[in-house]
Amino acid sequence: MTRLIGIYGAGGCGRGIMPLARAMPLAEDARLVFIDDGAAQSHINGHAVMSFARFKEEEADDKHVALAVAGSAVRAEMARKCDEAGLPLLSVWAKDAIVMDDVEIAEGALVSPYVTFTSNIKVGRCFHANLYSYVEHDCVIGDYVTFAPGVRCNGNIRIGDRAYIGSGAVIRQNLTIGADAVVGMGAIVTKDVPPGVTVVGNPARILEKN
Repeated sequence: MTRLIGIYGAGGCGRGIMPLARAMPLAEDARLVFIDDGAAQSHINGHAVMSFARFKEEEADDKHVALAVAGSAVRAEMARKCDEAGLPLLSVWAKDAIVMDDVEIAEGALVSPYVTFTSNIKVGRCFHANLYSYVEHDCVIGDYVTFAPGVRCNGNIRIGDRAYIGSGAVIRQNLTIGADAVVGMGAIVTKDVPPGVTVVGNPARILEKN
């Protein structure tokens, strides 16, 4: 049986995910490649780079795709393309990620080293959890949400689809982060964040557009 695994995105995110994918049991005896329509190189870190169209045409008995782009809206569009092409999404997990009790995480998640999920957590499709992030008890996280490194998501938090939480942000318990919201790097979130806004600072405040 021939298996082909594509890491969709050859930028920093994809290059960080590739070693984790290589270490997964599914990758044993598989061919791993980067998928990137805009890459100038034919090979990166020892792996071939090919377009999405070429990946679809490659001969293999089994194909999987991991979506390794941090931008939530871009990732949602990539997932749509994979769905239309009949390409199943691959979840990639670091071996040292910690998952405790009653944690439900949908397909396509990318979970980096030293990420922790405690208990009674539900996470949607194509979640990105970067280095040293944690999700505490009783959180509900939507589809295509991104946690940059070091996010601290405390208990009973609701996060809407496509939200982006920046590096080192802290979200106090019992809050809601709206869909398409952006929480800036290092922000300390002490109040609900409406959909589609950007909040920054300590305490986090809405960034007004000029």
